[in-house]
Amino acid sequence: MDPNNSSRGKCPVMHGGMTSSETTVTSWWPKTLNLDILHQHDSKTNPLGDDFNYAEEVQKIDFDELKKDMLELMHDSKEWWPADWGTYAGLFGRLAWHAAGSYRLADGRGGGGTGNIRFAPLNSWPDNANLDKARRLLWPIKKKYGNKLSWADLIVLSGTIGYESTGLKTYGFAFGREDIYHPEKDTYWGSEREWLTANDERYPEDEDRSSLENPLAAVVMGLIYVNPEGVNGKPDPARTAKDVRETFKRMAMNDEETAALTAGGHTIGKAHGNGAAENLSPEPEGGELESMGMGWLNTKGRGVGRDTLTGGPEGAWTSNPTKWDGGYFEMLLDYEWELTKSPAGAQQWKPVNISEEHMPADVEDPSIKTMPLMTDADMAMKVDPIYREIMEKFRNDHEYFSDCFARAWFKLTHRDMGPKARYLGPWVPSEDLIWQDPVPAGSTGYDVDAVKAKIAASGLTVSEMVSTAWDSARTYRGSDMRGGANGARIRLEPQKHWAGNEPDRLAKVLGVLEAIAEQTGASIADTIVLAGNVGVEQAAKAAGVDVTVPFTPGRGDATDEMTDAESFEPLEPLADGYRNWLKQDYAVTPEEMMLDRTQLLGLTAPEMTVLVGGMRVIGTNHGGTKHGVFTDRVGALTNDFFVNLTDMGNTWEPVGENLYEIRDRKTGATKFTATRVDLVFGSNSILRSYAEVYAQDDSKEKLVHDFVAAWTKVMEADRFDTRR
Repeated sequence: MDPNNSSRGKCPVMHGGMTSSETTVTSWWPKTLNLDILHQHDSKTNPLGDDFNYAEEVQKIDFDELKKDMLELMHDSKEWWPADWGTYAGLFGRLAWHAAGSYRLADGRGGGGTGNIRFAPLNSWPDNANLDKARRLLWPIKKKYGNKLSWADLIVLSGTIGYESTGLKTYGFAFGREDIYHPEKDTYWGSEREWLTANDERYPEDEDRSSLENPLAAVVMGLIYVNPEGVNGKPDPARTAKDVRETFKRMAMNDEETAALTAGGHTIGKAHGNGAAENLSPEPEGGELESMGMGWLNTKGRGVGRDTLTGGPEGAWTSNPTKWDGGYFEMLLDYEWELTKSPAGAQQWKPVNISEEHMPADVEDPSIKTMPLMTDADMAMKVDPIYREIMEKFRNDHEYFSDCFARAWFKLTHRDMGPKARYLGPWVPSEDLIWQDPVPAGSTGYDVDAVKAKIAASGLTVSEMVSTAWDSARTYRGSDMRGGANGARIRLEPQKHWAGNEPDRLAKVLGVLEAIAEQTGASIADTIVLAGNVGVEQAAKAAGVDVTVPFTPGRGDATDEMTDAESFEPLEPLADGYRNWLKQDYAVTPEEMMLDRTQLLGLTAPEMTVLVGGMRVIGTNHGGTKHGVFTDRVGALTNDFFVNLTDMGNTWEPVGENLYEIRDRKTGATKFTATRVDLVFGSNSILRSYAEVYAQDDSKEKLVHDFVAAWTKVMEADRFDTRR
C-alpha cells in the first residue's frame, strides 16, 4: 500500500464508477481504435439544447453597446489582477492570439473557433500561463450577454478591440464561433509526456527544422509557436528564423504576414518574467479545489503588476507599449543587442547603451524606467535577410505595416472559421479573400429532374458517378470548414491530378457532366453531386428499394483565380478507407487514417460503417479493386458486405501486407479478398456491433435509408449558405 496515500485510515465506500481520468475501460488495450473522437460534443455535453441556434441569437446583440462595454473593461484595472499601464490591451491581445494561434493548416485542427482554450490541455499549457486571468476578466461581459455571445467569439473579439484601443484601424471582425463544452478528443498535440521538452520524434532530423512531425506546427509540447529563448533554449537568431518560418508556414502564413504578426504582436504589451517559477502554484488543471480553476498563482510576494510571472522573458518591446506605433522597428533596428537573462532565468536580449528616454515605463509607476527586451524570435527578424528586408519596409511605411498587420490579424483570428457564409455581424469586411476559399452563388432555377434524366442517360456507370461525387465531397474538413463539393474544385489544380481522384477516370466523367451542366444551366458542382445521387438511387433500386436522395441546389463553381492551390495541398487524401485505397504504406494504420477522415467529415461510427459497407458493394473501390467487395451483385446497395463479414462459414487469412483472403471454412476455397479497413469492421468489438445490425435479415431497407442519410450528410456538409 502506498504510505503516502491520503485515503489511509478513512472509511471504505462502495465506489464502482470510473470517476477519474487515471484509468479508462480501454486502457488495457492502448492500441484499440479511439472511436470516441467520432462522438464528442454530442447533445449530452451541450447545456444549450438541440433547439438553440447561435447564428440567430448572436445577431440579437446591440453591437455598439458591446464594443462600448469592451472598451470600458479594457481600462477597468482590477486589484486582483492589475492592468499593465492601466490597460488590458496587451493581455487580451495575447489571449486572442494564443486561442487562434493553435490552428495548423495540415489538418485544420486547433484555432479559436470553438473556445477550446477554456479546457485542457490548452488552458494549462505553459505558453498560456495567466490567460486564465484574462478569461476571468472577461466574465462580466459574458455574463451580461449570456448565450447571445459565445466564449469563442468573445475571446477573439477581446484581442481585436484591444488593438483598436491602442490606435490600430482593424480590418474587421466576424461573429459566428460556437462553443464546445468539453475538450476535443481528436486533436494530436504531440507525443511528449513533459512540457517544453525537446523530442526526437517531433524532429527526426534536428538540423532540418522542416522535418517537424506532421500535422504539428509548434516546436515543442506546451508552446503555441517557437521557443522564445532559441531552438532547444539556445539563443541563435538565424536558426530560430528557420523555426519561425516553418511554424508560421504551417499556420498558412507567408513571410510578410509572419513578420507583420511578430512586429504587431510585440508593439503592445510586455512579457512577464519577474520572479521564480518555483514559487508558482500548478497550472489550472493541476490545481487544488480552492484555486477554483485558476493556475500559476504566486505563493510568495505580490505576484501581480511589476512582479507578475507569466513565462521566462521579462520586459516590453517598445518605448510606448500601449500605443500602436512604429516603436518596435526603431528599437529592433536602431540598437545593437546583447544576451542577458531575465529575473526568471530566461535567455533574452537587451539593447546596448539605450538612452533612458527610449526605455519603457514601469507598469505601475511611470517615473520608473525599465529595460526593454527582444526574444530570439524577435532577433530572427533582424538577422534573417528576408525578414530584415520586410522589417525595413514596414519601418519606412507605417500605414503599409498597419494594413499588413490588420489583415494578418484578421486571417489569424478567422482562418479556422471556414467560408465567408459563416461570418456574422456588422463588422464583416466586404472584400472576398482568397484564403476564405470563395465560391460564387450557383443557380437554383434549373430543372433538377431534367438534369438527373440527362445524367441517367449519359452512359456513366454507378461506380463512376458515385466515386466522382464522393471524391469531390470527401475533402471537407469540419476542423476548419474547408473543402467539400461546393465550388467543384475537383476539376481545378491541384485536385484534378491527385492520385486518389483517379485523374483519367475523373477527366472522363467531368467531360460528360460539364456538358450536361452547360446544357441545363446547373452548376458543375451541383451536377457532380446529382450524378452521385443518381448512382445511389440506381444502386438502391437494384437492391429492390426505391428511394430519392435529398438534394439542395445552389452550389457554385469556383475558378482558379478564386483558389489558393498551394493551401489545398494539405487536403489531398493519402488514404481513403471508404474507397479502399492507400497512396503508399504509412506508419499509421489504414484504419486509423479512415477514422481520422471520418472525424473530419463529421460522421459517426454507425454512419462510417454503413457508408463503407454500401460503397463496397456498389463497386466504388479505387482502381476497381475487388478488396472488400463481398458480393456477387456488384452495383446493388445490399447488405452483402456485412452478411459475409459476419458469416462464421468463412475464415480470414493474411496473404500479404494489408491483404487477406476470405476462404470457405470447409473447402478452403478463396471467396473474396480484403484489406485491414474491411476486417476492422469485424474485429473491433464496437464496429462489429454496428456491422451485425446491418447484417440482419430485417436491415436490408434500413441499410439503404441509413446509407442515403449519411451520404447526404457528406454531400451537404459544406452548404453553409443554406444554414444561416
